[in-house]
Amino acid sequence: MSYICFENVSKCFNKNVVIDSAAFGIEKGEVCGFVGRNGSGKTVIFKLMTGLLMPDSGSITIDGVNYSEKGRFFPSAGVMIETPGFIPHYSGLKNLRLLNSMSNNPVPKDEICRLMERLGLDPKNHHPTRTYSLGMRQKLGIIQAVMNKPELLVLDEPMNSLDAESAREVRALISELNEGGTTIVLASHISEDIETLCTRIFSIENTHVSELNRKGAFV
Repeated sequence: MSYICFENVSKCFNKNVVIDSAAFGIEKGEVCGFVGRNGSGKTVIFKLMTGLLMPDSGSITIDGVNYSEKGRFFPSAGVMIETPGFIPHYSGLKNLRLLNSMSNNPVPKDEICRLMERLGLDPKNHHPTRTYSLGMRQKLGIIQAVMNKPELLVLDEPMNSLDAESAREVRALISELNEGGTTIVLASHISEDIETLCTRIFSIENTHVSELNRKGAFV
C-alpha cells in the first residue's frame, strides 16, 4: 500500500460533486504536484488529505492508518492551505512561537528565527501581522508549515505573492526538506514549481484525479 492512499474518495457540496471516486497513491519521500484550473478541487483534495474535510465516501490512509474519520489528523503534517491565518495583533515571531508550543515536535526559538531570516523576515520586527504585506504573510505561512520538520508537507500555491528571489529560496527549502525524507504534496499554477520540484504530477479535471505524463502537465 502507498504511503498516502485515496481509495474511491468522493466529496460533494450541496449536491455539487467536486471529487468523484478519486483513487491514487503517493509514495513516501515523493514530491507530488497537483494541477488544474481554479475551482477544480485541488484545495478540496488537500483538505481531505489533512483531515480538514471528511470524504462522503471512500477511504484515505496515511502510513497504513485510516484518517477518513472525523477528528483524526495525521500527527506529523505541515500544512499551508489557502490564505495563512495568524493572530493579527501578534508579531510574526510571536505567532510562530505560539504555534510551535502546540506542536508534537517543538523546535528551539533560534531555528524559527533562522527560517524567518532565510525567507527575508526580521524576527526582531515587533509589528503586528495585521500590518504585513501579502508576501510577508505568505512567507510566515510557509515557515509555520515547515518549522517542526513534518513527515508530510502539504502546500497549496506556496509561491503566491512572492517575489522571484523569495520563490527561489522557497523552492530550495522544499528540495532540502525532501532530501531529508519529507513527503511533499503541492499545488501551483507556476510551471517552474511543478517541473523542477515534482517527481510525479496529478491533474484534477471534471471531478476526476489522474496522473499525467510530465510533458503533458502544462499543455
